[in-house]
Amino acid sequence: MPDDLMFYIVDVFAENPLEGNQLAVFLDAGHLSKKEMQKIAKEMNFSETTFILSREESKGGYDVRIFTPETEVPFAGHPTLGTAFIIQREIIKKPSDQIFLNLKIGQIPVTPIYENYGVRFLWMKQKSPEFYGSFNHIQMARAFSLKEENMDSRFPVQEVSTGIPFVIVPLRTLDSMRSAAFNQEYFLETFKDTATMAFCLFCPETYEEKNDLNVRVFAHAYGVPEDPATGSANGCLAGYLVEHRYFDSDRIDIRTEQGYEIGRPSLLFLRAESEKDRIVVHVGGKVLAVAEGKLL
Repeated sequence: MPDDLMFYIVDVFAENPLEGNQLAVFLDAGHLSKKEMQKIAKEMNFSETTFILSREESKGGYDVRIFTPETEVPFAGHPTLGTAFIIQREIIKKPSDQIFLNLKIGQIPVTPIYENYGVRFLWMKQKSPEFYGSFNHIQMARAFSLKEENMDSRFPVQEVSTGIPFVIVPLRTLDSMRSAAFNQEYFLETFKDTATMAFCLFCPETYEEKNDLNVRVFAHAYGVPEDPATGSANGCLAGYLVEHRYFDSDRIDIRTEQGYEIGRPSLLFLRAESEKDRIVVHVGGKVLAVAEGKLL
C-alpha cells in the first residue's frame, strides 16, 4: 500500500457533528488499484469511502470512485456531496458555482452554498428517476415484520432508481416505522425474482415538527443493515413523491429526517418537479469537516 495517502473525514446531512453519515475521502488516489481501494474501504468501515483520482479535471469534472466495505458502487448520495466538499476545500480553494464529479453512472453536478467564506450546504442534481415494478403490499409488510394496516395502501410499493435502485415502501405512522425489522429470509423466499434488496421506508409522521417525512433506509444489498442518511435513496423517494403526487403536486420542496431510530438524526432536503417527460431531482444537505490524516 502506498505511503502517506491523505484522507479526510466529513459528516454529511448532519445538523451537529457526528450525527449524520460519516465518510472517508481519499485525495490523489489515482495510483491505487481497485483491489487496494476495496481493501481501504473495508478497513475504514464507513458505509462508503470515496477516492478522488486526481487534482486535475477530466472532461470538466473530477474523477471519483465510490466503494462500500463490500463492493464498488456507481453512485451514492452522501459520498457525492462529501467528496464535492473536499474538492472545493482542498483542490479548488475558492468559491465556485458548480463542481462536477465524474462517477460510474456519469457526471453529477453539485452546487455549493457558502456561509462565512466556507461551504456548509450543497445541492446535487441526480439522474432523472426510472420507475420499475410494484410489489404486493401484504407481502412487503411481512418482509418488514409489519401488518397490512401499517402500509399506506393509497400508494404503491415500487422500485425506483436515480443511479442505485431502492424499493420505496410507504407506511402510515411513526409506530410502524419504529417496528419495522427486515426479514431477509422471508424476502428472499418470497421475492425470488427481485435483485434489489435496498429499501426506503417513509411516513408522514415525524419526530421533529418542522420536517415533512420520516425515512428509514435498509441497504442489505450493499452491506448496510441500516443507514443514518442516504442521498441516493432520498433522491429515489423524491421522484416517487412527484410521480405519485403524494403531496397532491407535481413539485416538492421538503425536509426529510432519517436515522432517528438508530440514534443518528440526520436532515436531508429534497426538491423535485415534473418537466415534460421527466422528473428533475435535487438532494441537499449540510457537510461538516470532522478530521483528516494520512494512511501509513
